Amino acid sequence: MAHDNPTWGEERIANELRLKLGIRVSPRTVGKYVKRGRPNGGNKDQRWTSFLRNQAKVIVACDFFVSVSLTFRFLYVFVAMEIGSRRILHCNVTAHPTAEWTTQQFRAIFDDVHPYQFVIHDHDSIFSASLDAALSDFGVRILRTPVQAPTANAYCERLVGTIRRECLDYLIPMNERHLHLTLKEFVVYYNRARPHSALGPGTPEPLPPSVTTCSLRHD
Repeated sequence: MAHDNPTWGEERIANELRLKLGIRVSPRTVGKYVKRGRPNGGNKDQRWTSFLRNQAKVIVACDFFVSVSLTFRFLYVFVAMEIGSRRILHCNVTAHPTAEWTTQQFRAIFDDVHPYQFVIHDHDSIFSASLDAALSDFGVRILRTPVQAPTANAYCERLVGTIRRECLDYLIPMNERHLHLTLKEFVVYYNRARPHSALGPGTPEPLPPSVTTCSLRHD
């Protein structure tokens, strides 16, 4: 019970046991077992992983990564995803990333009524104070990841790795337009056709009605 509900304290667990299971136990006794079962003695605060899991449907994670063109030109790719569905919300390419350009990318995501409440990004200088102010105007709260802690944005880091392994590792983009068109096609594949084991397996966007499912299993 303590493992599945990390925000519950000893008294809450004792009350749950008494009211729902009829088991009388003192909070002090519960505390002895909770400290054994929880890492670091059982912190009552909600952990980061628990927060991401509980709020996944309203969190947008974003990041930049670099691709090198045929002429050895550095191209910067911005990608944003919805954690809950694993859907890529936006992807674009530029040779000159700025805070103004990045703000425009967020406008493409939050241009209408949206369900999102949080945006995760790192401490890159591109994510300036003016950009964060614009995000606040969109009605979302900024969650900056700790310095040198890529696991805090693990979902987006994994997405970047997937894009590299399944797409960019097999080609060298000729220019910015070539990379943009390639990623545009991959985003469609990623959202609508690529199976995601974390979804059941499933796809971030529902399969079209023409695709039928079969309940038979072949060993």
